[in-house]
Amino acid sequence: MPNVNPDVLRWARETAGLDLHDAAKRLGISDTRAIAGPDRLAALEKGDGEPSRPLLLKMAQHYRRPLLAFYLPAPPRRAERGEDFRTLPAEYGQRDAALVDALLRDLRARQEMVRSLLEVEDEAKELPFVGSFDMSGGSKQLAKAIAQTLDFDITQFRRGGRNEAFAYLRDLAERTGVFVLLIGNLGSHHSTLDVELFRGVALADPVTPFVIINDQDSEAAWSFTLLHELAHVWIGRTGISGANPSTAIEVFCNDVAGQILMPDGEALRDDALRGAPSDQVIARIRQLAETWQVSHSAVAYKLFREGSVSRDVWAEVSGIFRRQWLQNRAAARERNKDIEGGPDYYVVRRHRLGNRLVGLSRRMLAEGALSPSMAGRILGVKPTNVYALTGAATAGASGRAA
Repeated sequence: MPNVNPDVLRWARETAGLDLHDAAKRLGISDTRAIAGPDRLAALEKGDGEPSRPLLLKMAQHYRRPLLAFYLPAPPRRAERGEDFRTLPAEYGQRDAALVDALLRDLRARQEMVRSLLEVEDEAKELPFVGSFDMSGGSKQLAKAIAQTLDFDITQFRRGGRNEAFAYLRDLAERTGVFVLLIGNLGSHHSTLDVELFRGVALADPVTPFVIINDQDSEAAWSFTLLHELAHVWIGRTGISGANPSTAIEVFCNDVAGQILMPDGEALRDDALRGAPSDQVIARIRQLAETWQVSHSAVAYKLFREGSVSRDVWAEVSGIFRRQWLQNRAAARERNKDIEGGPDYYVVRRHRLGNRLVGLSRRMLAEGALSPSMAGRILGVKPTNVYALTGAATAGASGRAA
């Protein structure tokens, strides 16, 4: 095996979003009398010495890279991640960029594994709606096409609370063949990705389309984000979306989602909001959000797009709602930090992964078409957890070897 290129060591750490101090801590590189742990790692990245194989294995785990990547002759170019539809905040930094790249790399790998699995089992089929629409057809026509394909019933969507509404919409999307995941970090709270960095991702593969929603966002916003990303799937545009729509495609996809969840004409009597004070606008938005089972920001955006409120009012009330949500979230976390126990790990994990991905893994494990190690990579868990997570029969219970 050739020697490790120190440039690759540095590239792997930086693209994992880790500085020298964090990396040394995770890798267990401790201080000695002569040199601090981060400095020991920096020396390796400068070519002063060769990392041991146990250390390389740790690097592969914590940097989220295959072991063979460390023996590349040079750092590879950044993998294709699709288009970047975001308008990023000024404080967006290198570590944030590395975390987003690591997330997208992980999602791409998991999607490719699912597709390969379906192809091997002769179950791969192209879904006719992926890439079937052109933006020139207009947002209303695409909204109609998506609603028809999903068999979406707005009355059913609004019947329960917001969690029930999202569960209903997600189930419809997964029944059409889309994998819908809730992911807001890379496996720990240390790698949390704020909604300002990404709100959603669409991987518009014709066989295994993935939609990822940032679960750090308000739960009330998930349905809107899901439909926004489905619009990306329908127009065949893979990429990452942010919280602030400023490009033509993001405005278009927002209009599609808004048309499905809040059809034009439902707020006709809100012409009276033109020129109204902010408190009156906010009160009306709260009322509509409760009725329509969507977020306050979605209603505010819809009213702006319909001309019921000005751009300045939309920006003002959206900022107010955003600050209130952040305050409420911080207060909730403070209340819950000392509570023992919490929700069941497997229940939470299944919810984040979605029924389609968990169900496929369960069936393939039971049939022996999927090994626990591969299932763990697809599901983002340890191989020892896949049977408990999926509810599949343990190895040896089926006729085929896992």
